[in-house]
Order: sequence, then structure tokens, then C-alpha cells
Amino acid sequence: MLELLAQAPSDTFFTHSPEWGWLIVFYFFLGGLAGGSAFLAGMLDLFGVAADRSMARVGYFIALVAIAISGPLLIIDLNRPERFWHMLIQSETGGLMVKWYSPISIGIWIVSLFALFVFLASLGALAELGKIPEASAALARGWLGKVIAAVCLILGLMLAGYTGGVLAATNRPLWADSPWIGLLFLLSGVSAGAAAMLIFGWGRTNAGSVAWIDRMDIWTILLELLVLIVIAATLGSLLGPLWGGVWGIVLVVGVVVIGALIPLLFYWRPRLVGRWSIPTAAALVLIGSFLLRAVIVLSSERI
Repeated sequence: MLELLAQAPSDTFFTHSPEWGWLIVFYFFLGGLAGGSAFLAGMLDLFGVAADRSMARVGYFIALVAIAISGPLLIIDLNRPERFWHMLIQSETGGLMVKWYSPISIGIWIVSLFALFVFLASLGALAELGKIPEASAALARGWLGKVIAAVCLILGLMLAGYTGGVLAATNRPLWADSPWIGLLFLLSGVSAGAAAMLIFGWGRTNAGSVAWIDRMDIWTILLELLVLIVIAATLGSLLGPLWGGVWGIVLVVGVVVIGALIPLLFYWRPRLVGRWSIPTAAALVLIGSFLLRAVIVLSSERI
């Protein structure tokens, strides 16, 4: 079955490029990181113990900063940035602009709602730390805190994977030739979120929370490698131009070796680097996650 899929020709050769560049790469990377961080923070809030709350706060703060940067990057990349609001509001009627058949329209609403709920979660976290008035702490407690955490968890998963879904819905080589890219981006986003939480939460939060995020990153990286293998097997000869160029080197060396295999080794054998093993592995995971998006977004031009 894999051989038949690998021999299947692409039907996406004669399409125009959307001319996406590094701004979109950074947007995809930060969006995935934001979604992954919020998902893991929501998991800790809903299913963890009280001691996990400090790591959950780290996750919400990371998600808020990442989405605050990535959102403007998307707007700047538009041909008419000043008309961004037209993607949310109908200019003629003032009603909501929702196109359920459009991955772009759905994505805009995912980003907008995600930013809102991560902001609310972060307000609650800041109140707990005494940085803003105590009244806002209600956003992190009781049934309201659980609802916000659950929405952050769900929207985080959607945000982490939707960019890959957007690529798969296009008619471009490589992007539209594999239904697995959305799952790949989702797993990579969760892994990047875990890595960022390890960097900023390591040594500052509960050791049990760090260990749980560590294990989550290990399993997510393993699943990500498995999906990469499936994509390579099913695309087959379509990856020929990619393997023979610089992006092939970046994929193998930067994404697989530096961004996945070495971090797995450091996670499993922390004595190799000593006490800095976890943050070092996490930093390499972030590099690999960024390079993965660069390869997929920019290499389509070569096929």
C-alpha cells in the first residue's frame, strides 16, 4: 500500500505560489508553540494537583506572549494589512464573518478566541502572583477557572494543528499531497510548547510538574518522528527535489537529528550534559520545531 501511494503522481504542480516567506514561518512556529503551551497548561490545571499550578501559569504566560507576537506577523504579511478586520466582521452588515468551509476563516477565529481565553487565564495567574488586583484571581479558581482552562486546552490543540491543516487545504506541491501535515504540526507545536515550559519552568516550579512535561515532550517527539516517517513513505518520489537540496539537509540534520534525536538522548540520559541536560534538550527541540516549519513552508517552491 505504501509503495502505491509513493508512486502516485502529484496533482498540484501547476499552481501559483502564495509567496509565503519567513514571516509566515515565524507565525506558524509561534502559533504552534502558543497552542502547545496552552494545551499543556490546561491539562495541568484540569488533571494535575495543586503543586502543578506554578507550571500551568508558566504555560499560559508563554502562550500569551507567543500569540501576541505571532498575530501581528500574520497581519503584516497580508497584502492589505489595514483590512484585517474584514476577516472577522462583514463590512456591509457589521455581522460576524464566519466561513465554515474556509480553513483560513476558521483559523482566524481560532486565533482570536485563543488569544482571548489565554489572556483571561494569564490575568488569573497574575492575580495569584499579586501582580494585579486580587479580584481577577477568580479567573483561575472554581468552576470559572476550570472552564477557562478547558477552553485553552481545546483551542490550544486546534491552534497547534490548524496551520498544517491550512497547508493541506491548498493546491500546492508537498502541502496538499499529504493528509498528515496537520497532525505533524500539532505534535510539533505541543513538543515546542513543552520545551518552552521546561526552559522557563525548570528550577522555578514543582519538580513533579517538570518531570511530567519532560515525559510529554519525549512521547510527543517520538510520535512526531513516526508521522515524519509516514509522510516520507507516502510521498516517495515527490520528495526527490527536497532530498537533493539544502532543505533536505536541514530536514535530516536540523529537524531529525538536532531537533529530535539529540533531545531524546538528553532527556533519557541527563548525566550526559549534567544539570543543564533538560534546558539544553528543550532549546534543541525549539530549534527543530522552527526548522520543520521552514522546511515545509519554503521547500514547496522546489517541487
